[in-house]
Amino acid sequence: MTETKTFAELNLSEPTMKAIKEKGYTHPTPIQAQAIPHILMSRDLVGIAQTGTGKTAGFTLPTIEILSSGRAKSRMPRSLILAPTRELASQVAESFDEYGKYHSLTKALLVGGSSMAEQIKKLDRGVDVLIATPGRLIDLFERGQILMNDIKLLIIDEADRMLDMGFIPDIEKIVENLPFARQTLLFSATMPDEIERLASKFLMNPRRVAVAAAATTSENVEQKMVWVHHKEKDDLLCTLLERSKVETAFIFCNRKREVDRLVQVLKKRKFNAGSMHGDMAQAFRNQTLDAFKKGEIKFLVCSDVAARGIDVDNVSHVFNFDTPFHPDDYVHRIGRTGRAGNKGHAWTFATKDDDKYVKAIEKNIDQKIEVEKLSDIEDKNSSKKSSSSGKSQKNNKKTTPDKRGSDTKGHVQKMPQNKALKGTSQNKSNQGGDDAIGFGDTVPAFFK
Repeated sequence: MTETKTFAELNLSEPTMKAIKEKGYTHPTPIQAQAIPHILMSRDLVGIAQTGTGKTAGFTLPTIEILSSGRAKSRMPRSLILAPTRELASQVAESFDEYGKYHSLTKALLVGGSSMAEQIKKLDRGVDVLIATPGRLIDLFERGQILMNDIKLLIIDEADRMLDMGFIPDIEKIVENLPFARQTLLFSATMPDEIERLASKFLMNPRRVAVAAAATTSENVEQKMVWVHHKEKDDLLCTLLERSKVETAFIFCNRKREVDRLVQVLKKRKFNAGSMHGDMAQAFRNQTLDAFKKGEIKFLVCSDVAARGIDVDNVSHVFNFDTPFHPDDYVHRIGRTGRAGNKGHAWTFATKDDDKYVKAIEKNIDQKIEVEKLSDIEDKNSSKKSSSSGKSQKNNKKTTPDKRGSDTKGHVQKMPQNKALKGTSQNKSNQGGDDAIGFGDTVPAFFK
């Protein structure tokens, strides 16, 4: 297929083009240029593309065009989009709002942590686009609140993440209740065997489009790595948070239990920290994210899955408290900082057991990460403390650290008492045997 140069060449309707122009876009991204023509011709499609490639608009734009004629019936949506997390589902919903605002289309967002009664009301009125996470959709379907026999278009987004999170059986259950005569689109950053099997089972002679993995990192992000013993990580992180003029930061851990443990360490040391991972109640995750966006929480300790799809501007730092198991997760993590022309900083803590992961990351991004010695960091911190101590004694008064992001209003992140976290053990070390939550890799023996 000839490469498309502009959106005007995609033969999109005037209302859709108006919305695109208002967003300031004239040229489609590679995945959009390849996928949209196939989708508009009602072909099944497998799209291999990562987050940040324009993938979401690559399927929302043609879906809007396909649904622009016709009308939805009560509890009978015309299209279904499945996403692995509430955050990703919300991102898709926002894309429909932005590009479909000049069309008379209706949508419903079915995710956990939101009022089921309100979602049912929307379904009763009839929706053109149903965007859902698998669990909530199955729940409402089994309650008889949704009829799926009028769905003409199915889109499975982030299929490899669905696999990581154990949603493949749910997806199979959902698809088996859809009409056989439908168009199916599947998007995934990678295509492991299980996803290939899923595509073979549910797609009919699909076209396959792919864009190269976005393995490049922003020139605006200063990347540094420290080789450290795992027992020294806590002190190193606190030292850098104090010394490095950290305004706001994502702090990534590979395991849920480590997220819980680390946030408690930071709070005990008077840092204004919050946490997010997949086992937390959705309402609590929403509350934490809102607080982080408002600046009420300065440091967000999180897992890869929980942070997927979250967009927060003006994040000054990213800390890989644990070296990610998969190189693509490294790119995704540090892409949280250095946005919109701002300078960003990314620190990675690596132990001797992380050597193979570091090599994979550097091969993927085609560059060596600058290494800073732990001893140099400690020396700089000691010198700074000595200088501060001398000034304090000279002035005969105490100085108060001002770089910990403490909340002068006394904001404390609290988890609702009735929302205890599954498998949480906040006062234990991270040497337990819970599952890894990176890109889906098997947990190495030394992490168990």
